[in-house]
Amino acid sequence: MSLTLYMHPLASFCQKALMALYENDTPFRPHLVDLGDEAARDAFYKLWPIGRFPLLHDAARDCLVPESSIIIEYLAQHYPGPVRLIPADADQAREVRLRDRFFDLYVHEMMQKVITDRLRPAGEHDHFGVAQAREKLRVACNLLEQDMKTRTWAVGESPSMADCAAAPALFYANLVMPLDDAHPHTAAYLRRLMQRPSFARVLAEAQPYLHLVPREPAHG
Repeated sequence: MSLTLYMHPLASFCQKALMALYENDTPFRPHLVDLGDEAARDAFYKLWPIGRFPLLHDAARDCLVPESSIIIEYLAQHYPGPVRLIPADADQAREVRLRDRFFDLYVHEMMQKVITDRLRPAGEHDHFGVAQAREKLRVACNLLEQDMKTRTWAVGESPSMADCAAAPALFYANLVMPLDDAHPHTAAYLRRLMQRPSFARVLAEAQPYLHLVPREPAHG
């Protein structure tokens, strides 16, 4: 098998790449990286010193491909399947890439800022940064809510790379800021994504690890 994906089922950007692989039933070998294991961590950092996954290795082409969006672009170019995640039309392809960036930068990263802050030790929390991230996440969801009033998928009439980016970003964002409260159309979009067989499989594989996601601290 030519393709190996270095990943962890709980990691949201890994879930984005996994959804793309599952959309087209692309054969690959998952390599679970446990960063809590010193030997596994050292081996991964030797392979990719930046130390972030997902990372795709293509043995047939002797190529390492980092970053979820670039992995999906690489798969579309070298391992295309029946589901075209990058449209052939140049204008639609640009819109997909824009939406992909929107979900990664304005939803995904803001969500991660809030959730990872919960892992910090007492006295080391970034309250100002978290407040900023929550506000940016709210603004992004407000923009998305307007779009999803008339759309089924992020761009066009079928799923694309943008939806692969949206699925994990919104799934975890819903834990930070429940979407049903003020963003019902976005919440309905998330439910469509969760019913998509590719992302349903991603979530099933993540299920054994979801208890590790830090929840909102109790108040009162």
